[in-house]
Amino acid sequence: MSSIQNLLEIMASLRDPQAGCPWDLEQDFASIAPYTVEEAYEVADAIAREDMPGLRDELGDLLFQVVFHAQMASEAGEFDFDDVGESICSKMIRRHPHVFGNEEERARGAVSGSWERIKASERQAAKETKAGSLRGRIIPTAPTPSALDGIANSLPALKRAQKLGKRAAGTGFDWPDIKGVRDKVDEELTELDETLREQDVGKMTEELGDLLFAVVNLARHLKIDPEQALVSANRKFERRFRQMESDVADSDASLADFDIDALEARWQAAKEKLSE
Repeated sequence: MSSIQNLLEIMASLRDPQAGCPWDLEQDFASIAPYTVEEAYEVADAIAREDMPGLRDELGDLLFQVVFHAQMASEAGEFDFDDVGESICSKMIRRHPHVFGNEEERARGAVSGSWERIKASERQAAKETKAGSLRGRIIPTAPTPSALDGIANSLPALKRAQKLGKRAAGTGFDWPDIKGVRDKVDEELTELDETLREQDVGKMTEELGDLLFAVVNLARHLKIDPEQALVSANRKFERRFRQMESDVADSDASLADFDIDALEARWQAAKEKLSE
C-alpha cells in the first residue's frame, strides 16, 4: 500500500461515524480552514530556518489538511482526493504548453505573460460555467469581470496587496519604472504626516494603509517578497532586542531602568556585538 493510500484510509477511519475520532467528526470546512493556514505558515517557517527534517514533518501536516478537506467533500458528494489530484495535474499541464503542449508550442518555449493569460482564460471559463449552472434562476446582476477576480479575500493583507498590485500591473496599470513607485511612497508618507497633525484616527488609519500598499508595490518593483523581507526584519529586531536584555541582565538591571538615550546606546551596542 502506498503512503498516500494509507493516509487516505487513516483519514476515513478518523471520520467514521461509528468508530471515528469525536473531534475529527465534529469538524467542517470552516473549522479546519484556520489549521490549514497555520500549517502553510509552519512550512514556510521550516524553509526559512533551513530545517529539512522539520520541513518534511510540516509538509506532512499540510498534506493531512488537504486530505481532511477532500474527505469531508467526499462525504458531501462533492469531490474526493483523486479529483483534487486530477484537477491540479490538468491545471499544470494546461499552464505549461511549452513543456506539455504540441510540437509547435514546445518549440516556441516559455512566452512572457502566458501564465497570467492562461489563468485569465480559466477564470473566464469558470464564470461561464457558473453562469450556465445558474441559468433560469433569479440572481443579482453579475459584476463586471475584473482582472482582480479570484484573489482570495482571506489572504493575509500583505500577500493580498502584493497580488492586487501584480494583477493591476498585468493590465498596464503600473509605474513605468521604480522612480514613480518610490515617489508614491514619499507622497503617502507626507499625507500620513498631515493626518498626524490632525490626530484623526480614521484618517491616520487610511493613510497608513495607503503607505503600506505603496511599500508593497515598491517591493514588487524591486522583485523582493515583502513578507519575507518583514520576516527577516522581525528576526533581526528580535535578536538585537534579546541581546539588549541579556546585556542589562548581566548587570542586574532591566531595560525599564534606562532612559531613551541610554536604551538607544545599548541598542547600537547590541547591533555592533551581533555584527562581529
